[in-house]
Amino acid sequence: MALDLNSDISDEALLVAYGNGDREAAFVLTTRFTPRVLGYATRILGGDRAEAEDVTQEALLRLWKIAPDWRQGEAKVTTWLYRVVSNLCTDRLRKRRNVDIDAIEEPADTRPAVTQRLIAEDRARALIGAMRDLPDRQKQAVTLRHIEGLTNPEIAAIMEISTEAVESLTARGKRALAKTLAHRRKELGYGDE
Repeated sequence: MALDLNSDISDEALLVAYGNGDREAAFVLTTRFTPRVLGYATRILGGDRAEAEDVTQEALLRLWKIAPDWRQGEAKVTTWLYRVVSNLCTDRLRKRRNVDIDAIEEPADTRPAVTQRLIAEDRARALIGAMRDLPDRQKQAVTLRHIEGLTNPEIAAIMEISTEAVESLTARGKRALAKTLAHRRKELGYGDE
């Protein structure tokens, strides 16, 4: 099948095609999923891009492994994939509980400085730092809802909880983040906004 990266073919149909031997379908799915999954894993893992790349690779390998047995209509591919990524990240976070992540020095940014980019980077770092203090389930819910843009029912399916529990987790997470970051509004360039 000649596939276009901007094709309207559903994720489920592409996964079934790959399961039936169409390698081009895997390329299209990889191109669709990798940026989103990598971004989600990076945020859940507190900005650790190398570890997030490992999680992304492992999640996609698991997807390719189950492709021949995929049953269309039972679940969305993205729901299944985010659930796998969430579980892989949770496992890694549990393993590193004994490691002082804050003691690890941030790598230097060698790109040219631009005021807006620096402000955005400071805000992102502050958010990631504040998110480290959230309980894992709140962090997952807030990231999936407000950064990945998923709906509450999609998040409920990924996290295997009720929609009401998702709403509660995201509300508590947002309140905790607002409280943690409130004293830094001016420093992060929000001023009187």
